[in-house]
Amino acid sequence: MNAKPEIHFSACPHDCPSTCALEVEKLDARTIGRLRGARDNSYTAGVICGKVARYAERIHHPDRLTRPLRRIGAKGSGEFETIAWDDALDEVAEALLRAEQKQGAETVWPYHYAGTMGLVMRDGIKRLRHAKKYSGMHETICTTPAWSGFMAGTGRLAGADPREMAKADCLVIWGTNPVNTQINVMTHATSARRQGAKIVHIDIYRNGTAERADMFLCVRPGTDGALACAVMHVLFRDGFANREYMEKYTDCPAELEAHLADKTPAWAEAITGVPVDQIEAFAKLVGETPKTYFRLGYGFSRQRNGIVNMHAALCIAAVTGAWLHEGGGAFHNNGSIYHWKRTMIEGLDVADHKVRVLDQSRIGPVLTGDTGALGDGPPVTALFIQNTNPMRVAPDHNLVRRGFARDDLFTCVHEQFMTETASMADIVLPATMFLEHDDVYQGGGHQFITLGPKIVEAPGECRSNHDVIVALARRLGAEHPGFEMTPLELIDWTLKNSDWGDLETLREQRWIDCQPPFDRAHYIEGFRFPDRKFRFAPRWDQVLPHGFGPGGASARMPKLPDHWPVIEEATEAMPYRLVTAPARNYLNSTFSETPTSAAREGKPTVMIHPDDAAELGVAIDDRVVLGNDRGEVPIAVEIFDGLRRGVVVVESIWPNDAFEGGKGINALTGADPVAPVGGAAFHDNRIWIRRMS
Repeated sequence: MNAKPEIHFSACPHDCPSTCALEVEKLDARTIGRLRGARDNSYTAGVICGKVARYAERIHHPDRLTRPLRRIGAKGSGEFETIAWDDALDEVAEALLRAEQKQGAETVWPYHYAGTMGLVMRDGIKRLRHAKKYSGMHETICTTPAWSGFMAGTGRLAGADPREMAKADCLVIWGTNPVNTQINVMTHATSARRQGAKIVHIDIYRNGTAERADMFLCVRPGTDGALACAVMHVLFRDGFANREYMEKYTDCPAELEAHLADKTPAWAEAITGVPVDQIEAFAKLVGETPKTYFRLGYGFSRQRNGIVNMHAALCIAAVTGAWLHEGGGAFHNNGSIYHWKRTMIEGLDVADHKVRVLDQSRIGPVLTGDTGALGDGPPVTALFIQNTNPMRVAPDHNLVRRGFARDDLFTCVHEQFMTETASMADIVLPATMFLEHDDVYQGGGHQFITLGPKIVEAPGECRSNHDVIVALARRLGAEHPGFEMTPLELIDWTLKNSDWGDLETLREQRWIDCQPPFDRAHYIEGFRFPDRKFRFAPRWDQVLPHGFGPGGASARMPKLPDHWPVIEEATEAMPYRLVTAPARNYLNSTFSETPTSAAREGKPTVMIHPDDAAELGVAIDDRVVLGNDRGEVPIAVEIFDGLRRGVVVVESIWPNDAFEGGKGINALTGADPVAPVGGAAFHDNRIWIRRMS
């Protein structure tokens, strides 16, 4: 008989707010079995998504990179030869040093993101950047408009305990599809429903979450601010506004009420497409339900007016005073509760704030020499990349592709698979996965710090991000105490200096519950501004960092919640609006390599309303071309009545080679920055559609 597998504990490392606490079956020193959610973690509650439960498919995939590679063919040809680790590291260091000697340190751009959310393996690249004075990176590709919009109202990136969703009488899931992206939200939503709560979902198409909601409001992309204003109009009009709460806790309730006087449901219907009766019913439900919990997602912030949309939706809880109640208030992300001392991991003590910072989302313009994107500094002639795949996930793909193809650009990619970005590299280094190294994780969608210890050995010659950073630092002459420490030593130092105990305590407890007390989480002590007031009127010019949004944007932004009409509205030439929403079985560019996920997703399709399909003369599985001024993408048709006319949806960032011509959906998305501090408007693209002959 087979021996019973050992059970070990970890945390999911992927770019998802759930950061699930895991139970891992270890079959032998190199092999895992199934993964399950930790049943005794009060947020994960024993539930994880199917793609992570099947992680053995990914970690033991036959196509994993296991040896360092040197390019021998043209960029993108896929022609590589194996090379020894020392030789590979020597070549990378020599290339970075040559670039630095020729153009200065800022010509080197360490580029990373959230392929792992572990603090050591994700953020150690910053220590190398700071020690060497390489160009910095403004991390805009995912969170900037959402986080800034929330903090514009509260002053802090934190909200009501997310476990309180289960105690709500009304749970509003706005701008996120947790059935696909955050399964634990649905766990707590189901608990709330068992207690009689109503579930409301607001999104741009009838997805899996909408199917499970009691009320679904289908908005046109980029119009959530108008919906929020109409809801608040009704709350004031019908006596549901909590005037006593607003007088004590908010900045300008009378001014807000006057501003909303003409923001009627009829006004909002013309903008959002949501019928008046649905807006009235939703507002009445919220007004009559003090314990309404607003779970605000990322999707509706990925528009050119995204920061305004987030702030407007957040304002509703301040109008009703829902913050006063357990099971009420609002939540987006808990990033502010952890008070990390990041000095040793990130090398903040050697950071030089005079070094230029480049916008991550504008990697296409950066690599193609746009002087504005480069900050009038030297061109980027050397890239060192970990934890991200910009050749698939970055906006304005054609510019990104052109930039990576430059003959004068040296690129090293440290990766787990031969991604589109790795295929453009000069040197490719094989990386470990999360069960093959030590790390520590914080939850974005909850309140836990969780240890992720090494459980199995890595295949072949894979090395961790930390090991590669340390090895390069030695060759490059970079000095910092963090380069002399192991991952476990870095974790221990960071925990102790952040007042979270020490490594041994975390190892014993497996996670730390960092949830602030009720009065702080619900801002009963006041919001995080000098006057302690929630801001209906944000100070947009004070949102940091400056210099990354459109010029003068803060002066043009609405003073109070509103619909800000700066989105890519449809035109006669481009009459459709495209949203690139997340799929259930993929996560950004991850899991598209695993067999079960690929089989379940099938192929790329574009969802088109039946009336639009009839007008275009297309049927199910017909081939069409989506296009705009940025590019063209051929794709198969899916007829779907769960969206507004004129809106089309393509789920997932499919591999580029899943499309005829080898260019993925981001050939249609723009890299122009979202106001006021940058960000990518992935869900805000006007396009035309043409039937393929």
